[in-house]
Amino acid sequence: MGVMVGKKAPDFTAKAFHKGAEKEIKLSDFNGKWVMLCFYPADFTCV
Repeated sequence: MGVMVGKKAPDFTAKAFHKGAEKEIKLSDFNGKWVMLCFYPADFTCV
């Protein structure tokens, strides 16, 4: 699946690091708000 400009992103669940703790979030938790997603593969890992 490629980028679909103008379409809603599918709902998903992911782990996030927020305010010093890891927690699970869903994209639908942010309905009605602007969201910017950043993904850094291998970040916070022992490489």
